[in-house]
Parts: sequence; structure tokens; C-alpha cells
Amino acid sequence: MTLRFPQFLYLLVQRSRSMMWGMVGVGALSGLCSAAILTLINRVLQQRPDGATLLAIGFMAAVAGKLLTQVVSQTLLSRFSHDVTEDLSLKLCDKILKAPFQRTECHGPANIFVTLSDDVSMLAWSIQCLPNLAMNAAILAGCGAYLAWLSWQTFLLVAVAALLGAWGYHWLHARAFTTIYESRNARAQLFRQFRVLTDGLKELLMHQRRRGEFLDQELRRAADHYKRTSLAASRQYTFAEAWSQFSFYAIIGVILFVFPNFLVLNAESLTGYVVVLLYMMGPIWGIIGALPNVEKGQVAFDNITRLGLALDDAMDSGNSRPAIQGLKPGAVSLQKVVFTYAANESRSEPFSLGPIDLTLSPGELVFVIGGNGSGKSTFVKVLVGLYRPQQGVISLGGATIEDQNTDWYREHFAVVFSDFHLFDQLLGMDEAHVSALALTYLSRLQIDHKVTVTDRRFSTIELSQGQRKRLALLTAYLEDRSVYVFDEWAADQDPQYREVFYRQLLPELRSRGKCVLVITHDDRYFHLGNRVVKLEDGHIVDAWKPSHLEVHTASQ
Repeated sequence: MTLRFPQFLYLLVQRSRSMMWGMVGVGALSGLCSAAILTLINRVLQQRPDGATLLAIGFMAAVAGKLLTQVVSQTLLSRFSHDVTEDLSLKLCDKILKAPFQRTECHGPANIFVTLSDDVSMLAWSIQCLPNLAMNAAILAGCGAYLAWLSWQTFLLVAVAALLGAWGYHWLHARAFTTIYESRNARAQLFRQFRVLTDGLKELLMHQRRRGEFLDQELRRAADHYKRTSLAASRQYTFAEAWSQFSFYAIIGVILFVFPNFLVLNAESLTGYVVVLLYMMGPIWGIIGALPNVEKGQVAFDNITRLGLALDDAMDSGNSRPAIQGLKPGAVSLQKVVFTYAANESRSEPFSLGPIDLTLSPGELVFVIGGNGSGKSTFVKVLVGLYRPQQGVISLGGATIEDQNTDWYREHFAVVFSDFHLFDQLLGMDEAHVSALALTYLSRLQIDHKVTVTDRRFSTIELSQGQRKRLALLTAYLEDRSVYVFDEWAADQDPQYREVFYRQLLPELRSRGKCVLVITHDDRYFHLGNRVVKLEDGHIVDAWKPSHLEVHTASQ
């Protein structure tokens, strides 16, 4: 594998050409000032000239220039790196929000989180190395010019030896690059296990053997793999640094003990070479120490680019076309709709939903039932527009739903998913609307004694799961959409409030002309709906209009 020129430099140049080159230029000027300081020091040590006053003035000017350029470089760098970090993070978040849900879902929360946190931060850290790299490179260039002035023959031999040492370092350094990629992927896997720990904490606490196996096998395996890959990368860099030190000291040894046998070097040249080479150790180690961060920045940039391009590929260029305007919401119709999951790492067999033929009309309450794996959750995601079907047509009020008007279509749905997320703030709603209705709905949901709403923010969301679902229902009420979907909403409610939900809240929504779809197993309430639809293996196997007889049958 060959060492690549860091491609993220192109991004930085494109983002702010003047700022980027300004930082690098200031860093290079700082390095030249350092080289000038060394040259003046060596000149004075060898022989105090008559123009000592001018040299002193030059020395002070070089020191002032180095300090000034260093301050300017670091100030520009700090602002630039923060701007880049913010810009990248917000652009990625924007792409995630605009990309098809299924494509984002395939990347997995752990990978997306690592990209938004670690990769963006690592890229910002790599950017901070660039001025120092420029400064150290300038110091080495200035020192090299001074060495060539002392003895060009010796300089050529030193240059050849330095190139051989650099080639060996490059070979060792390149071997570590693939290890960095593996280490980053191992970190993402470790993050997945951390999420399992937090999401499954109750289940782990209830089962000692499961807890032990998770800790000793799953979590420890992921942590050990991350440790091994990280140590492997560090070991490769350690070998590379050791080789560089060996090459450097070998050059000094050759100058001291070998060159005098072939070249005539005066004391000034010999001393100058040794002093300058020893001074050059600092910049050399600075460059060597920065290279791992630059490589990690390149890995981070590759991962950011991979996620960004993948999301770009999934986004249809026609999304800029305006959605249908002024269309009154009507029936939601699914005609021969088919959606298929391909087999992957988490699914050994493909799963297909459909073909589905179903129409949901305003003022209708529909119950959807089915066992685990019947396709209920997939059906909901297709219905509300999160998944685009591979076959068939979905329409709303007679308007066919395509990529160009998917956002418009979604705006007609108020959904409480089974794995819902409860925001602590009522985002996207007018303050006047929230203030006028929030208290009324909190009272109807029998949670006003625990939660208040101020400035569109809940006073607390640290509640039981059933109470959190009531706040999610409050959010859906305030959205006031034409279609309401509840996925196992009543599963965590106590019997008393379950009665309120089925006998009061759902009929009221229907009476307001809303289309209401409820996924549930509470068969004792089926008679309250207009239809019951049963899913099995991704197909509608039965659909019927419930009768009052079901009330007696279910209660027996």
C-alpha cells in the first residue's frame, strides 16, 4: 500500500483557499524565522564578528517574527478548525435528515454516531497539525540551505542518507494505515455493544448468566479487538519512529567519524553540521509525531465522505421540485404495494411485505393485528412514507406519491411508533398553538399533575413508559394531522387508561374526520372499529368488519 497525499487537504482548500494558504504560509514563515535564529546563533558561537550589533538586532527580529507568526497561526487555526468541524457536522446531519430512512437505517446508529463524533473530531485534530507541519518543514528547509552553504558535498551525502531513512519510515508507516481503518471499525463495533448494554440493561440485570456471557464474551471481545487493533497501529508507528531515530543518529555518526576520512571539513563546518542536525531533531520528531494524526484524519475523512456520498446517492436530485399544493387530504390507498428486505448480516432470509391492497378513508378507525414477524412494523413504515415500495402505488386523495412529494405525504401523518423517541421540546409547533391546547390535552391524558409545558418544553420526561407514551400522544394531538397511526400504543397503559384510549380518544379522532389506524392485540375493543385487518407473513390474510358479538366473545 502506498502513502497517499491527504485528500482532506483538497476539502480545506476548496472551503477557504485564502484561509488555508494563509495558515500554511504563516506557519512556513515561523519555520524560516526559527532557521534564521539557529543560523545567527551558530554564526556568533563560531566567531564573534565585528557586526555583532546587527546580528543582535537580527536575532531579536527573528525571535519576534517567530513568536508573532506562531500566535497568528494558532489563532487562525483554532477558528478555522472549529468552523470546519461545525460545518461538516451540520452538513452530515442535514444529509441524514434528507436521505431515505431505509438507507440511513442500513448504516446503523453506531456507525453514524462514530462518524459524527470521532471522525469529525479526528479530522479537526488533523487540521490543527497542518500549520505545525508547515512550520517544521520550513525549519528543515532553512537548516538544509544552511548546511548546503557550509559544505554542499556533505549536504548531498546527508540528503541521500535522509532519503533512505525516509523510505524506510514510509514503508513502516504505510503498513499502519490499514490497521487504523480496522481500529476505527472495531471502535464502531464497541459502540454497538455499549448501546446493547444501555438498551438491554433491565434484561441483563434479570439474568446472571446472560449478564456474565455478555460481559465476558460480547463486550470483552469487542473491547479486546479494539485494543488489539489500536495497539497494532501504535506499534507500527513506534517501529517507524525508532527507525527514524536510528537513521538520524547514523547520519551524525557518519559525519563525525566517516566523512573526515574522505572530505576536508573545517571545525566551523563540522560543528555547524552537528549543531544544526541536533537542532533539526525537534522539527523531525514534530513531523513524525504529526503523521499518525494526519493519517487518522485521512481515515476519518474517508469515512465521512463514504457516509456523505452514500446519503447523496440515495437522495433524488428531483427533491427540489415543489410538492403538490392545495390538495385536500383524502383516502390513503395502497395498490399492489410490495416492499422487500434483502438478506444481510442481521437477516439470513429476505422478507417481503405484500402485495398489499388497502384503502384507509377519513373518519375510519382500522385495527391491524398479527403475530411477531407478520410485517406490522414494516407495513407502518411503508404506509407513512419512511420506506418506498419497490412495486405498487401509494396515493393520498388521488395524488400518486413519488420521491418528489414524499415529504408532503408524510406531513399528513401523526405517528407514535412502538420504539418512539420522546423529545423534551415540542419542536416545529407555534407557541400560541401549544399554549392554547397543551394544558387541555395534559388534563385529558391524566398527566397534568406530573408535567407542565412552558415555552413549548416539557417540565420533565423522566416518567414511566406508559406516561411517556401519553406525552407522545399529546405531541400527535398537537400536530393535528389527517391520519393517525398508533403502533401498540396501549401496551404499556394501565387498564383504566386503556379504556379511555379505546372508548374516548380514538372515537373522538374518528368523529373529527381523522383516519385512525391502530396496531394492537386488544381484541376486546375490536367492535369499536370499522375494520380489522390481519397480517401474516407480510400478507393481508383476513379483513372483516367487527360486530357487537365480538364484545361478548372476547370478554368470556
